[in-house]
Amino acid sequence: MKCPYCISDITKVTDTRHGKGFTRRRRECLDCSKRFTTYERVEKAGMIVIKKDGRKEPFSFDKLKMGITKACEKRPISEQKIDAISKQIERKIRDSPSIEIETKKIGNLVMRKLKKLDEVAYMRFASVYREFGDLYAFEKELKALTSTKTGR
Repeated sequence: MKCPYCISDITKVTDTRHGKGFTRRRRECLDCSKRFTTYERVEKAGMIVIKKDGRKEPFSFDKLKMGITKACEKRPISEQKIDAISKQIERKIRDSPSIEIETKKIGNLVMRKLKKLDEVAYMRFASVYREFGDLYAFEKELKALTSTKTGR
C-alpha cells in the first residue's frame, strides 16, 4: 500500500475494523509518519453470459431473479423463497471454474429448482425458456412432468 502523501510503500497497519462488505484499515507511513485510512472489499468476478445467438453480456442477478419471479407470479411462493432460490443459483454460477456461462446452463439450473418448488411455475418458465412453438410442445413437456411425478 502506497502512502498518499509521500508515495512510499513502507507502511504498517495500526488498526483494522470489519464492516458490512468491507474492511477499514488505519495505516501509518514509516517514511513520513503520516496516517491514512484505506477501505478494502472483495470484488466479485464478473461473470459473462453467452446468449443463444452467441452474444455476450454481463451476468445480472436482477435479470435472473426477475425471470424466476415472473414464473412464480400469482403462485403461493414467498418473495423470500424466490430470493433464496435466486441466490442459490447465482452461487452455483459463480462457483463454476469458468467466468463464462451459457444461458442454456442457467436455464437448466432454474428449471431444476422450479420443478421441485412448484409445477405451474416450472411450466411457465419452461414454455418461455424452451420456446414452445405450439400446444403439442407444451403438452409433451407436461406429459414428461407428470410421468416423472407418477414414476412412469
